[in-house]
Amino acid sequence: MRTNFLLLFFILVGSTFQAQETAMSTTEIASFKEKVIASAKTTTSIKTDFVQYKHLDFLADDVKTSGKMVFKSPNLVKWEYTNPYKYSVIFKEDQLLINDGGTKSQVDIGNSKLFKKLNQLIVNSVKGNMFNDLDFTVNFFKSSKYNKAIFIPKDKKIAGYIASFELFFNKDDAQVYEVKMVEPSKDFTRIVFSNRTLNGTINDSVFSN
Repeated sequence: MRTNFLLLFFILVGSTFQAQETAMSTTEIASFKEKVIASAKTTTSIKTDFVQYKHLDFLADDVKTSGKMVFKSPNLVKWEYTNPYKYSVIFKEDQLLINDGGTKSQVDIGNSKLFKKLNQLIVNSVKGNMFNDLDFTVNFFKSSKYNKAIFIPKDKKIAGYIASFELFFNKDDAQVYEVKMVEPSKDFTRIVFSNRTLNGTINDSVFSN
């Protein structure tokens, strides 16, 4: 009897949580876009901590890693993992610079339309400005705590890697505080940002391998 009660409780609670997130109206979408684009235009740099959760269906617990992310306008991005291992990836023009615990490598992504699109996707998701990308169908939702945009790729090659790309925005400043990438297998990666610093001075040497 107690088990049945708990099951009913979680179903009701889950339904309540889902009901808190509703689709935006056309007017709300327009207002939300304006706020995000205005915020993105004034953002020249971002430094932030992040925690990444990799959810795999066959594992009981998510794989947790953490580190720092640095962005400098117009398109320099560095992801530096510091725990539980040392690993960094730099997106710089048409180059992907990798440092795997001191072992460095460089990948030319200039001739790959897929990698260039993925790079653009990463840069724009950090800035929160992806709404004019014709390669995605975008759905907008709201809750009392956040606004959310779900991007579904139209391109079959991108869809082969990412089924959907979800951005969670703060209500007050329209900055992205969480990114969720869902794979075709339904496994997903969540990246949650914290301790964000905007528009500080960042030396170009940060983006060297």
